[in-house]
Amino acid sequence: MADLNINKDHDTTEASNGADTSSSEDLATVVDDLLNQLSTKFTNISSDLLAKMDEMSRRLDNLEASIQASARSQDDESK
Repeated sequence: MADLNINKDHDTTEASNGADTSSSEDLATVVDDLLNQLSTKFTNISSDLLAKMDEMSRRLDNLEASIQASARSQDDESK
């Protein structure tokens, strides 16, 4: 009878290890999916941020050119 209990415990341990392995694989899959989602969001936000910075740079360049043109026209009028 002692042999039966040992075998029974051993079988339960194997089933438990199988469940642990399945749970570990599921967890790894979920973590991978979350990391992929975060990576995608980070890439999108980075692209949006760079696009907005480029737009701001373009607008500042236009403003600077406008201010310089205005300053030149005022200098020409004062002469």
